[in-house]
Amino acid sequence: MTIRPERAGDEQAIHDVTAAAFEGHPHSDQSEPFIIKRLRDQGALTLSLVAECEGNIVGHVAFSPVALTPPVPGWFGLGPVAVSPDHQAKGVGSRLIREGLAMLVADGAAGCVVMGDPEYYQKFRFRNESSLVFPGCAPQYFMALAFSGAVPEGTVAYHPAFGAE
Repeated sequence: MTIRPERAGDEQAIHDVTAAAFEGHPHSDQSEPFIIKRLRDQGALTLSLVAECEGNIVGHVAFSPVALTPPVPGWFGLGPVAVSPDHQAKGVGSRLIREGLAMLVADGAAGCVVMGDPEYYQKFRFRNESSLVFPGCAPQYFMALAFSGAVPEGTVAYHPAFGAE
């Protein structure tokens, strides 16, 4: 398996993998492939990595900027992350996330937030931080990881592509 940046021509495969990964998921409204497209179209897909196996894209992770109030630069949101059903539970998602986080650190990012299953994301050192709030999300499902320094205090807003129809 190879992890590499998204390149031109990967768009449909990323859409298909993401749609398949979230199909029937109880916490999904099936908008994830469209969020990725809107982020890409609006120039807000900061980091887009794919997992490729035998020439086929089997996984994808997206990172996009988040806004903090009061403003703190250099923070990003992880997600969506998706792995095709036939490659799930094989470490594909973990590799995508670890490599993406390492690339953000190398680029000087301040930190990353994620909304999801605490048991899964804590293995990447994400933690619930009471100082950082994402309105409308139960606090136990919203986590942060500061790459250097302390986690800031404030409210997080994801890119508008997450809320568009």
